[in-house]
Amino acid sequence: MPTETRKRILLNGDIDHHHASAMRQNIDAVLCEERPSALELDFSGVTFMDSSGIGLIMGRYRLLNSWGGKLIVTHIPPHIEKLMHLAGLGCLPIFEETVKEGMSYESNQ
Repeated sequence: MPTETRKRILLNGDIDHHHASAMRQNIDAVLCEERPSALELDFSGVTFMDSSGIGLIMGRYRLLNSWGGKLIVTHIPPHIEKLMHLAGLGCLPIFEETVKEGMSYESNQ
């Protein structure tokens, strides 16, 4: 069985309509060059995200899925995690088990 090649990308700052396009282009350039079997988007440095960030996640999910790869979203700040849940991303297999177990915003409402 082939070894998983995981590429980790640390996201920082705001992911909004002003910044998402450049982020998407940079991430896609890396993906097309390296073709990893898994892409980890690390959200630990993200301070703000709007629907453009949801689009960024969904586009990378579709791209990786098209060649049999997988997207993994990690280190999500609580306010970003809530947005992802409200957008329906919780239905996608993009969260590692340790991240899923940490989701607790539903019980805090």
